Amino acid sequence: MPIDFSIIEGAEYLRDLLKQPESVRNTLSHLQPAPALEEVARDLASGRFRRIVLTAMGGSYHALYPLYLQLVNRRWPVLWVETSELLGSMAEILDPATLLIAASQSGHSAETVRLLDFGGRRPYVIGITNTLDSPLARKADVMILMHAGVESAVSCKTYVATLTAVEWTAAVLCGTDLNQTVASLDRAAPAMEQYLAKWREHVQSLWAELDGVEDVFVTGRGASLAAAGTGGLILKESTHLHAEGMSSAAFRHGPFEMLSDKVFVLVFEGSGTGAALNAALVKDIREAGGRAALASEHAALDVFRLPAVPYAARPLIEILPVQMMSLVIAASRGHEPGRFRLSTKVTTVE
Repeated sequence: MPIDFSIIEGAEYLRDLLKQPESVRNTLSHLQPAPALEEVARDLASGRFRRIVLTAMGGSYHALYPLYLQLVNRRWPVLWVETSELLGSMAEILDPATLLIAASQSGHSAETVRLLDFGGRRPYVIGITNTLDSPLARKADVMILMHAGVESAVSCKTYVATLTAVEWTAAVLCGTDLNQTVASLDRAAPAMEQYLAKWREHVQSLWAELDGVEDVFVTGRGASLAAAGTGGLILKESTHLHAEGMSSAAFRHGPFEMLSDKVFVLVFEGSGTGAALNAALVKDIREAGGRAALASEHAALDVFRLPAVPYAARPLIEILPVQMMSLVIAASRGHEPGRFRLSTKVTTVE
């Protein structure tokens, strides 16, 4: 069946995808060190806070994972937990000795709104949002505002803007070189533009690659789990096809038994010792009869070849091949990519 580019070209989702580099640039240009945030960094170093809690839902939740890794590796007591679970099962840890970092692109989601009703046990709140007049923006002690612009469909501009804001926040809180971090993130925008300029070629190459696929998995290790988790989410939302994001190791613990020529697994190569393990997973999947690709700087197919960027900017780049997959799978199933059918962009019911 030939590619129906008209389904893709008419999608608001595609227009949002192509504006992602602009969202990164706009967000970076507006992020300026604030005395209150610098004071939080000093309080962290002095041990004022008993714990740090990172919380969000959906893509915002996964975007916090690189920050979680950085804080853990500094040996700070930190939890990374969905807001619904935080409220339902862990509410007792929310107290004035807790630093709560909450991310929500809308700042209006049901869980976020309920989270901000603290009563007498209010933690110190850093809010990361794309909406200036939202409950999260108004009630946070420190508000970090993204400038992703209005987003019409499945999260993409707001996701990369959240990653940008989160990495910037990590540099301030951890006391690393902020200028170097900004320079690293700034390199992501032109790299994204270079990749997205070839979206038609990417769709063309994926058309046969994904033909007949019924299940998709996106896997990785370390900071790549941000793209893996968000990738599984946006594939489901954009295409209405079963998709899951998980660690590469977790895939071997059960999902490996599902392998057939109708299963496609995208594996992020990552770096360090995990890179060899991820490459081995791709090899093993293919030998077991499944389909797989390694997303890396040296991938054979251009659509899976990641532009070379500094480590801090890699999560912004890794999501791009998944977005291209979402365009292809949706169009092949006759759906407009990225359009919500049963829900809305902002989840107002918990």
